[in-house]
Amino acid sequence: MPGTAPAAAKTVIVADDTAFVRDRFKTALQTAGHQASSVADSSQLLTRVRGDSAGVDLVVLDLRLPPVLGTSLVRALRAIDGFHAPIIVFSGTVATAEEVRELSTLGVAGYINEYSAVQHIVPALAPHLFPDQYNRRSSPRVVLDMAVAYRLGNTIAAAVTLNISQGGLAIRTTSPLEAGTVVKLRFRLPAGTKDIDAEASVAWADRRIGMGLQFIRINPADQAAIDTHVRSHFFSNRKA
Repeated sequence: MPGTAPAAAKTVIVADDTAFVRDRFKTALQTAGHQASSVADSSQLLTRVRGDSAGVDLVVLDLRLPPVLGTSLVRALRAIDGFHAPIIVFSGTVATAEEVRELSTLGVAGYINEYSAVQHIVPALAPHLFPDQYNRRSSPRVVLDMAVAYRLGNTIAAAVTLNISQGGLAIRTTSPLEAGTVVKLRFRLPAGTKDIDAEASVAWADRRIGMGLQFIRINPADQAAIDTHVRSHFFSNRKA
């Protein structure tokens, strides 16, 4: 229930210079029982983290957060003694492919669209809030509300995706399969002209959220289409 903190409540800082983004993410996290605070500039963020570096479980970060910008801000966070929490970057604030590569070397844990639907925010952040419960895909994830069918034996089920990455996808379901189960998938990317068929293994399952599926067999052309979709996501709706 909103306002009732779960046993595993986490402390999250949402750092963005747009009030609309800060408020949506903060409200979604608080509604799920987490302790969420927001900051509007990088000076506030660095002060907040320095004040309780070990008590922060996750930072959701706008890279264009003045006065410290881009990867310099991530480096400044990582230089704070005692701060080891994951950093998630708002994908629309990434400027170049080179910046993506540099963020990878700095250990950025993932990306999220700042305009994700409210109901997708907490599920998208859950693997970073509870990393021990998830076999995390290493490539960036794109939040995507897309129909997908999965088949186990003669049983076919329909679901909606939470996100997709180059290595797999996560789907919303209240009846997830056991980790390690192999299923056949069929889905179509936005603006795609044909269905994609793939085989995947259940990497994690959580009845509150759904399950993560890691591709184990997919046509190279379909994989290339997914790769292109994920890469292009980072440079759409980008901040100036």
